[in-house]
Amino acid sequence: MTVHFIGAGPGAPDLLTLRGRDLIAACPVCLYAGSLVPEAVLAHCPPDAKIVNTASLDLDAIVAEIKMATKAGQDVARLHSGDLSVWSAMGEQLRRLKSEGIDFTVTPGVPAFAAAAAALGSELTLPGVAQSVVLTRTPGRASSMPDDETLENFAATGATLAIHLSIGNLAYVISALTPKYGGDCPVAVVFRASWPDERIHRATLASLEETLDKDITRTALILVGPALAADGFAESCLYAPDYDRRYRPQTADSPWASWSHGDD
Repeated sequence: MTVHFIGAGPGAPDLLTLRGRDLIAACPVCLYAGSLVPEAVLAHCPPDAKIVNTASLDLDAIVAEIKMATKAGQDVARLHSGDLSVWSAMGEQLRRLKSEGIDFTVTPGVPAFAAAAAALGSELTLPGVAQSVVLTRTPGRASSMPDDETLENFAATGATLAIHLSIGNLAYVISALTPKYGGDCPVAVVFRASWPDERIHRATLASLEETLDKDITRTALILVGPALAADGFAESCLYAPDYDRRYRPQTADSPWASWSHGDD
């Protein structure tokens, strides 16, 4: 029997992948993180499925539910919000399953930072402005940060920062980033990206703390960087008419010319 770890996306039920939907529909047991996974996603479960909200369970209890299902010959859909590759606590569950000899698969989901960028209508990497996106967070009760993974160090790169799980540390975020980015650096806070009650707040590092609605205290992503408001950036060479590329060779001498005509 198999446990299918599935990224359920940022919130909107229709941002679930087709593979994730089909796996949910095929599993007689579903464990989901009820604090962040919308109940509408559970509509894909079989009518008689056992559905367990793991929000109040510790790791031992979650693994016990999985072991009970697999011993009974049942596949399990294990749903987490967003994508499983970051801050999902999947790693510790997989370690337990490996020690128990329980098979698993992993299906990616739409991450929160991508949903936030879509809500903003923004590309986070613009030519000549930023070509990297740093996914990070600040220290919290659940996890500390490695010594070198500080906002100050990431700010030195000038990259676009997607700062998760940190709206409660807003004063530190601002103080850590302002020396490198400057007070006029654009910031966007996206609350519950893709949910019906999504809210977007745009500001600068200097104005953010005093202008942000005081009721936004959790489930919000902070995006920081010049790319959020850049307008005069250069166009990418990718679509330039004189750019020599595989699908658009410019001359007969182009290394791509023979390839484009189907030659080996």
